[in-house]
Amino acid sequence: MNKIFPDLPHSQGQKRHFVCLPLLILFFALTAPVRGQEFSFTYDHFALEVHDLKSVGDYYVKVLQLREIPHPSEPEGFRWFVIQGNTQLHLIRKDTVPEENRKSEHLCLSTPDLKAFIAHLEKLQIPYWDWPGTPGAVTLRADGVQQIYLKDPENNWIEINNAPH
Repeated sequence: MNKIFPDLPHSQGQKRHFVCLPLLILFFALTAPVRGQEFSFTYDHFALEVHDLKSVGDYYVKVLQLREIPHPSEPEGFRWFVIQGNTQLHLIRKDTVPEENRKSEHLCLSTPDLKAFIAHLEKLQIPYWDWPGTPGAVTLRADGVQQIYLKDPENNWIEINNAPH
């Protein structure tokens, strides 16, 4: 006698058991709640270690025209800037800063008028490059976005592009 389906002969109960179990698993798999990300992120800040806090901070004010904001506890060795809204750039003074030419690690800002920004750089005689490194050139990405790269006084790379946001 079949214990799962007592009214059926043994072989029919097994067949029904093997059919029902996969259907039951499929039902639970399809009806289980889909769990995705349970929280959301907003970009807050980009922190950059620098040796000469004054010259690098002044560069971000003059060239990128970022507005400086006070550090919440006003310690020495920091300069904070607003990029847009609540997004910020934090400069942190360090006695030793690794000096490597790592273009892949960079701050990226987007502007809808890249031509006007390039004119601003040229007026200030600030050099810029395309991704391969050609001076005064603009990279055109496959998605149509134009981009340039410049360096702050301590050779940290900054990308400026015209990606729509």
